[in-house]
Amino acid sequence: MILIIDIGNTYVKMVRHDGGIIEERRVALSEQDEILEYCRDASFSGGIYSSVVDIPQHLEDAFARLPYPILRYESGLTPVPIASRYQTPRTLGADRMAAAVGAWSRWPGRNVLIIDIGTCATFDFLSEEGEYLGGNISPGPLMRLKALHQFTGKLPLVEALGEMPEFGNTTETAIRCGVLNGLRHEIEGYVERYRKMYPRLVVCFTGGVHLDLALADDVEVVTDPYLVPEGLYCILRYNEQQLDSQTNKQL
Repeated sequence: MILIIDIGNTYVKMVRHDGGIIEERRVALSEQDEILEYCRDASFSGGIYSSVVDIPQHLEDAFARLPYPILRYESGLTPVPIASRYQTPRTLGADRMAAAVGAWSRWPGRNVLIIDIGTCATFDFLSEEGEYLGGNISPGPLMRLKALHQFTGKLPLVEALGEMPEFGNTTETAIRCGVLNGLRHEIEGYVERYRKMYPRLVVCFTGGVHLDLALADDVEVVTDPYLVPEGLYCILRYNEQQLDSQTNKQL
């Protein structure tokens, strides 16, 4: 049994993987006792973790003391099984590269646009040659709602869930419709642009936010909430194979 830990801006996602994903648990990063209790399960034989935020040192130390080997994936340092054109690999979010590796493992030989809507909205592209071309980062829906409140004098903080008329008829609905419809049109614009540029396009949505979109019929659209942990699993197996190969050469 393999443990996969994806530490994001909002949640820590912990996954049991045994040739496929068996279970996922999400907790806040502040719930460190619960994280470590989960990690100490005797059924785990190995693991991998990544983070897009700074991990407290005592949590790093606790990972190092686990009774099985656990690899930390670090962008630009840990080998991955795909090529990358990203010019600043050390600054690339670990979740973005892991998602690209997950897409490569699932759709080899296909062009894949990966859209992750969470704290941020990210748009990443994997070519049919298995090369990560890069991507774009935009504010996610909650960040947009908070920004309208924080950077204006009178606009209220609005919840994402609520009434959505065609045209906002109150300040609350005007903000909600403006933010969510704006993000929806942004996504539709990306998909339409890349649909015209790249044949046999797969659009993979991951992350926790779902929007009602109008997309062309000839685009293959998939939702995969486990794309990042699947990519981390592939990265772990790739590094194990690299280590085995080096060991065999030395023998």
